Amino acid sequence: MKKTNYPKHSILAVAILLTWIKTYVVYHTSFDMKIENVMQQFILFINPLSFLLAVYGISLFFKSAKARNRYLLITSSILAIILYANVAFYRFFSDFITLPVLFQTSNFSDLGASAAETIYVSDVFYFIDVLLLFAAIKWLPNAKEATIVKPAIRRAYFVISAAVLFLNLGLAETERPQLLTRSFDRELLVKNIGTYNYHIYDIYIQSKSHAQRALADGSELVEVNNYVRSNQAEPNYEVFGTAEGKNVIVVSLESLQTFVVNEEMNGQVVTPFLNSLTKDKDTYYFPNLYHQTGLGKTSDSEFIVENGLYPLGGGAVFFTNSGNTYNSMSEKLNEKGYFTNVMHSNNKSFWNRDIMYDALDVDKFYDVDSYEVAEGDAVNWGLKDIPFFKQSVNHMTEMQQPFYSRLITLTNHYPFHLEKEDQFISEYDSNSGTLNRYFQTARYMDESVKILFDELKAKGLYEDSIIVMYGDHYGISENHNEAMSQYLGKEITPFESAQLQRVPLFIHMPGSDQGEVVEEVSGQIDIRPTLLHLLGVETSKDMQLGADVFSKDHEEFVIFRDGRFVTDKVVYAGNVCYDKETGEETEAAACAPYIERAAEELGYSDKIINGDLLRFYDEKTGNLLIDQAKDKK
Repeated sequence: MKKTNYPKHSILAVAILLTWIKTYVVYHTSFDMKIENVMQQFILFINPLSFLLAVYGISLFFKSAKARNRYLLITSSILAIILYANVAFYRFFSDFITLPVLFQTSNFSDLGASAAETIYVSDVFYFIDVLLLFAAIKWLPNAKEATIVKPAIRRAYFVISAAVLFLNLGLAETERPQLLTRSFDRELLVKNIGTYNYHIYDIYIQSKSHAQRALADGSELVEVNNYVRSNQAEPNYEVFGTAEGKNVIVVSLESLQTFVVNEEMNGQVVTPFLNSLTKDKDTYYFPNLYHQTGLGKTSDSEFIVENGLYPLGGGAVFFTNSGNTYNSMSEKLNEKGYFTNVMHSNNKSFWNRDIMYDALDVDKFYDVDSYEVAEGDAVNWGLKDIPFFKQSVNHMTEMQQPFYSRLITLTNHYPFHLEKEDQFISEYDSNSGTLNRYFQTARYMDESVKILFDELKAKGLYEDSIIVMYGDHYGISENHNEAMSQYLGKEITPFESAQLQRVPLFIHMPGSDQGEVVEEVSGQIDIRPTLLHLLGVETSKDMQLGADVFSKDHEEFVIFRDGRFVTDKVVYAGNVCYDKETGEETEAAACAPYIERAAEELGYSDKIINGDLLRFYDEKTGNLLIDQAKDKK
């Protein structure tokens, strides 16, 4: 029998090919990345190659076959873990992992139910290349032979690796100009430069942001301040101060999207109490408010509402910048004599809240230790909403007034499981168990809000309070578009997906008789100035990017954290400009003026956070403290 002579470095080629092919297959089977043309398909195909050539190519420096093979196996295993981690993360967040997320380990112990929903037996496939490489090392005769590689050959090898990288970047630049300088969309980065190169780029970006704080001297605030002042909106003095001196109760409605309000599911009303509030004479209802959160989800929405700034694109501000100086809504209300507090029946360290709330100047955090969690009352990561609201109102009766309380709900949280006794309606009948259960937990949340109102009335707190309720972020990700298409009766295009980012906002002012449906296009970033103005608190010197929705100067322009945006005329999503009224694609020129501005505004917010620039700003006088900062240096 003729002996087969394999090339000297066949095991290196096997390692590269196995991971390359597996990665490409995973792109198509595990991530929802839309490919629009042949060039994009080719870029997707080659984008893992330059990294794999480089990282596996290090094995060329090993003189021992055993050491080389061990390195290849370890590297293959690490890359398999990185890719699988992104797959599992994407299943829930429809996004890719960033470096700050990896350091949020204090959250991991609380993520059991959510994590279990994203792990399948078939996931062993994601490690198939490691197993095949192990078999090749055992089977290929040359795999056990030591090889001495000449320096010239190594140089040629890595030149080829670099050439593939530059080819990849060049093609990506033609498809997406300024990809690495202006993109806020991680999916675009992965689609163009690959998962592995994306993580290297992410490390660079995160390192750069940390360096920004160390190097900041306050001069960066001059440009930011000019932008903020030029886009400031004067209060509407017809409503300014109409809630002055009232207790403030702000409720974060977990995962509640506007598509369930005033709608039915198979003939069953999903949110009957909230529906009644949309027509209530004491309630302002905002059906066109959009969430603007990133990977921080609920914590991002808290950050937005407290500060009137955007969250970061690559991680949760609550973790990455909890040591910053802020001018929060809690701080401003403290100055007005309010007792400020947050109520959330979860561990105080979850999302780093105990540290961040100190930075936001919150007087007290009522965490899980402030509540009695009886048997059967727990769900997800804390109390069910009904007992949570009942006990929270009891806490309010013991507070000095006026108080500012933020309540964070839990029950309507992925994966949306609910016990039989808490189910007020039946499940939906789509192919998505997540969407099917979502309607039930949303209905339970609605019932809990009704009980909150009843408890406030029973305890004599209702008349002296203003109640603000908002959806914190989406509950149904784009992974469930097929099921959503069934429910809505239409295709989920990028336009429709952007519209699904609407979350309800209710501002209930007992006895005001001023209620109305406010159709203005707005975002969570507008909640802070709107609420403070209703309370009679001036914000003209605040470093905030939102604007009072009641102001005649309020602009209908909402920027998403990933760079998408919505105005009263157009929607920019999936790199396509849509007519907002028809949902049809329109001329790119209609969106062009806003694209640069969206990137600019997000950039200014990032500068404030990453540079901790508010330490150089006096919010009481509106003066920049640049000279003092330079003197200290």
